[in-house]
Formats: sequence, C-alpha cells, structure tokens
Amino acid sequence: MTAATDLADTASVPATAWGRDTELRHRAQVRGWLYFTALVLLVLVVVGGATRLTDSGLSITEWAPIHGVIPPLTEAQWQEELERYRQIPEYQLVNKGMSMAEFQFIYWWEWGHRFLARTLGLVFAVPLAFFWLAGRLDRRLKWPLVGLLALGGLQGFIGWWMVSSGLTERVDVSHYRLAVHLCMAALILGGIVWVGRAIAPHAPDLKPTANSSLWAGVIAGLVFVQIYLGALVAGLDAGWVYNEWPMMGEGLFPTIMWEPTLGWRNWVENPAIVQFAHRTGAYALLLVVIAHAISCWRWAPGSTHARRAATLLALVVGQALVGIVTLVMEVPLSWALVHQGLAFFVLAFAVAHWRAMVGPMPLLDGRPHRHA
Repeated sequence: MTAATDLADTASVPATAWGRDTELRHRAQVRGWLYFTALVLLVLVVVGGATRLTDSGLSITEWAPIHGVIPPLTEAQWQEELERYRQIPEYQLVNKGMSMAEFQFIYWWEWGHRFLARTLGLVFAVPLAFFWLAGRLDRRLKWPLVGLLALGGLQGFIGWWMVSSGLTERVDVSHYRLAVHLCMAALILGGIVWVGRAIAPHAPDLKPTANSSLWAGVIAGLVFVQIYLGALVAGLDAGWVYNEWPMMGEGLFPTIMWEPTLGWRNWVENPAIVQFAHRTGAYALLLVVIAHAISCWRWAPGSTHARRAATLLALVVGQALVGIVTLVMEVPLSWALVHQGLAFFVLAFAVAHWRAMVGPMPLLDGRPHRHA
C-alpha cells in the first residue's frame, strides 16, 4: 500500500463520520416533526369524536376549504349560518326551534374540527417542503411522505363526502362514510408512525422468533379492524343498545335482535350485532396480544421487544377496561373520548412495535441505525 493510499484512507474517515453524524441529525429532526404531526392528528381524532357525540357534524352545511377558515363574526353572519342549518332534515326533524346559543355550541365543535384539520395539513406540508428543499430528507422517504400528504388531502374530501350524506334525506351521516373517514385517519397515523419509527435508532436485540414481525403486523391489523368496528358502533349509536357486560340481554349473543331480512348485513347495519362484533373483536385482539407477549418473553426474555410486547398488552387491557366502563356508564362524553383517543394511541404503539420487529431503515452508508 502506498503512502498516497494511506493518506486518502485516513482522510476519508472523518469525512464519513461527519456525513453519518449529519444524517443522524437530519433523521432526528424529521422524526421529531413526524411525531409532532402524529400528536396533532391524535388531538384531531378526539375533537372529531366530540363532534360526533355532540351531534355537531352537520352544523356547517357548506364545504369551503379556503374562506371557511373564518367563522361568523357578526350577528347577521350567524343568522345566515343558522338559516342554512334550518334547511336540512336534522334541524327540521330533531332540533326544530333550536336557539342561537344552542346552534353556536354545535357550530364551534364542527368549525374547530375543520380548523384543526386545516392546521394539520400545514403542520405536515410546510416542514415537508422545508426538509425536502434543504436536502435534509432521505430520498427513500420522499415519495412515501408525499403519499401521506396526498392521503391527507383525500381525507378532507372524504370528510365532506361524509357530511354531505346527512344534508338531504337523513338526520345524521352515513355510518359507512363515517367509518371510512375514521379509518383513513387511522391509516395516515399508522403511516406517519411507520416512517418515523423507521428512521429512529433501534436496539440491537434480535427479534424473538422468525414469525414475531408477522404477528406484530397482525396485531396492528386487528387494532385497525377494531377502529373500523368502533366507527360503525358510533355511527349507529350502537353503544346504547346493551349497556351491561359481559352479557347482552339473556346471553353473550343478542339472538333476539338478529333480523333475518338483513342477512349478512346484520354485521354492519344492525346496532346490536355491530356492538357484539366490536366486543368479539376486542376479545380476539386481547388473546392474540397475550399470545404474542408470552412468545416474546419465552424466546427473548428481558429484551426490548419483549418489554414492548408487555407494554402493548397493558395498553390493550387498559383500552378494554375503558371500553367496558364507557359501555356500562351509557357512553358519557368524557369516557367515550378517552376510548377513541386511546384506540389510536394503541394503534400507533402497535405500528411502532411492528416496525421495531422489522428493523430500522439502514443509513446511507449501509450501516444499521442502532443505539450505541
């Protein structure tokens, strides 16, 4: 080896180290932004739940993405908004004679939900543009993040599509469209956490078994299904059908509530059967998480993966208990919002756990992103 070669190799060491430190710093910045975005999304979901539970979702009868950001400021503007609301079936059949103060209560919930959604769009789009233009964004992340931004735009359209279903022939929104709206929020949250966790440092622990990552993915999928079933429960007001646990009337299955004319659609349109499906989904999820936690502790006791599986189990148990309390207390607003918000937190943790099993995105120099 020549002296010139030795000098070149020596010179490359600090340059490589500097590049790696820069990449790690940029990853930390992007990760912080993504986690903050996920937090704002979680708040948005809770506000959306409050909007639904206070029957406020139809109080704004127009979709005005730009000028709708400014609420009514004068008495005349408030009267104009109330007059628009008086034209829809919900007012005529449910809220006829509503006072201005009562209308303003539901209006502010819906306006706040829409305002927060617009804010979330800016929280995601502006930093994305900055990191992209500043060269701080890993090229492997660019198009996945653009895809998430596009899903956010689509979510705005889905929100209006949902609201529009209750403006002409119904006194509430379609529970199918409500489920699509909530599931899209869950999909976006899962995507944000997946990307953020991919560029986070990972522990050097090996995953417990060859199938651990597969089962972690199954758990995340089951949580997603539970969110879908929960949306159907909310949309059908199914939480008020049976308010005892573990029984549903005379047994574990509400046989007398089955409507033969609906056939398979009982599972998505019959409030009692939908509540049963949501309960059963919770039992299935809990059993799978218990089995996963036992497997992780059996094959990798004390590892980061095993501790995370135990934490996930604790979260699922906590969510189940909150669900039971919400049910037997006949769905008070506070408990219902905790139940919905915690569902999304469980989803985020399940996705993070799944990504940890898969492993981190390698650094550009090919080395894994591990804790020191």
